[in-house]
Amino acid sequence: MSKIALYWIDPDSPVNNFPPVENALPQPDGLLCFGGDLSEARLLNAYERGIFPWYSEDQPIMWWSPSPRCVIYPDEIIIRRSLRKTMRNSGYSFSMDRAFTEVIRACAEPRDEDEGTWITAEMQQAYTLLHQRGHAHSVEIWRGDRLVGGLYGVAIGRIFFGESMFSNERDTSKIALACLTQRLRRHRFRLIDAQVTSSHLLSLGAREIDRKTFSSELAEYCRMENNIDIWQTEPMPVKEFYFSDE
Repeated sequence: MSKIALYWIDPDSPVNNFPPVENALPQPDGLLCFGGDLSEARLLNAYERGIFPWYSEDQPIMWWSPSPRCVIYPDEIIIRRSLRKTMRNSGYSFSMDRAFTEVIRACAEPRDEDEGTWITAEMQQAYTLLHQRGHAHSVEIWRGDRLVGGLYGVAIGRIFFGESMFSNERDTSKIALACLTQRLRRHRFRLIDAQVTSSHLLSLGAREIDRKTFSSELAEYCRMENNIDIWQTEPMPVKEFYFSDE
């Protein structure tokens, strides 16, 4: 079996020291390089290039840029009748940036007893710092004062780079995504990066685009300004928030 040589990033190297995304491996899909660190500047530089970290506790930092890329355009989100009914009648509340630490911890919980988590303590620390600096954001779904679902990611310009989501009750991660998309649509965001394709995401209206298209949209939309006030929301009923345009 032939060995594959991958680019290694020295942690002391400039934060933009990434190889071209076209160098990413086809298998495993999108693996680009190893090493570096999770500093604020390097993470933001990576996202603007369409690169994100993904690795386990016992591995070095691995950087990925898969192609095709799974994305959601806010106007194309699919909210099926059954989910709309749940959103109207469940009594859930929605907020943003009110419980970032709790959301990322919930996302880090293993989904299966035999599996670990890729959201390591190092990752949680790095993204919490991004949140404190105004770059990473969370969406929360509440039943009363209990957090039952949510997601988090990074916003640059008018792109939201989704990282992970969780549900402690049925469909609450879908409700979080629906509310986020509604909020982004109202503030003229252009794209949600969902990273890797899944049947679950496709059922919600996600689609695949090639690397060249994705890179072009990054170059355009990451430079756009966004309203920082979009992220601070007090808890409000999902029904009231989502359906206010109807």
